[in-house]
Amino acid sequence: MSIAHYLSPIQPNSLGYYPSEFSVTLGSCITSHTPEEGCPDIPDDGLVLLGVGEDRGAENNAGCADAPDEIRRYLYKLAVPHADAAIVDLGNIILGQTVEDTYYAVAEVVAEVVRHGSTLVLLGGSQDITFAAYKGFELLGRIIDIASVDSRFDIDHNDDFTSRTWLQKIIMQNPNYLFFYANIGYQTHFVGQDFVKLMDDLKFDAYRVGEVQQDMSRAEALIRNSDLVSVDVGSVRQSDAPGNLAPSPHGFYGEEFCQMMRFAGMSNKTRCLGLFEVNPRWDNRGQTSHMVAQGIWYFIEGFYLRKHDDPLLFPENCKHFIVKMEDPEVDMDFYKSKLSDRWWVYVPCENEELQEIYSSQLMLPCTYGDYLQALKGELPALWMKYFQRLNS
Repeated sequence: MSIAHYLSPIQPNSLGYYPSEFSVTLGSCITSHTPEEGCPDIPDDGLVLLGVGEDRGAENNAGCADAPDEIRRYLYKLAVPHADAAIVDLGNIILGQTVEDTYYAVAEVVAEVVRHGSTLVLLGGSQDITFAAYKGFELLGRIIDIASVDSRFDIDHNDDFTSRTWLQKIIMQNPNYLFFYANIGYQTHFVGQDFVKLMDDLKFDAYRVGEVQQDMSRAEALIRNSDLVSVDVGSVRQSDAPGNLAPSPHGFYGEEFCQMMRFAGMSNKTRCLGLFEVNPRWDNRGQTSHMVAQGIWYFIEGFYLRKHDDPLLFPENCKHFIVKMEDPEVDMDFYKSKLSDRWWVYVPCENEELQEIYSSQLMLPCTYGDYLQALKGELPALWMKYFQRLNS
């Protein structure tokens, strides 16, 4: 299908660059949607950029709609991250008469990009666009896992749909295509204990920012397990990312943000990365937009370093370890990649019909620490939550 009618071209002059300036920079690797060249085709198994300048669903961050082109101003000027880099920039979504119209357009583009086997980077806009990305996977009938780098859970007790309630909206969908959700970096002064308990009751996973900072391998495993990664840039501390109407003095450092973006790029499973809540009106000399551009650079670098080491698809590239547990009496099958040293653990499903439906969920990315925990006779918490969701 043609998605060109949902898209508006990039105006090069407004971004402060000219194609001739980018002979040795990332801009030279990007085929852009411009008034002169028109909308490029979506590649197969490629990397695609899309701006979504929508903030009508933003809560306390009006102005984040200006972010996509501002991020591009810095992104296009960065160095080429990999010799094989070839990226398509579809331009910006044409905003609908209502925000729901915009969601529909985004969902159609997400579905088309994923249908081509490509990976999409969404430049927001407010984080409620995550719901539109989810709907794109729904159009394909795909069960997905979502990871959110966020200081909050974006779930509430009211019915208003905003950038602070998008997760609630997804959970309430029927039929539901969300299998597992993981929050990376919540801050307890923003999240009530009743919501922490709710995450646990739903058999979802959540890690405080301090826990993640002490062991970034946990963030790597959660991101590697996700089809859709949604990032609220407000999860980065104010000193590193001031461009937000409600920034926090605490959170991830810019270096940690870029590290997680590289994790997402290297994940064979990730098909959509969304970067949201950057507000140029409140930025300090473009600091936040520049940081996000660098994060995308690391995502691109990771994308071109992806390994064929998924145990389900490439068992020959993995070592197999069996850990026999006594309570409960179960054999845990761990796999270690010979190519990247990354770990997975198989999660059995007792229902044959569900086993077919959730086939892509059965091989769970994990850490070396999870393997060591199993050797001590302790079931890893993430394995237990996954097992309970598969067998409930």
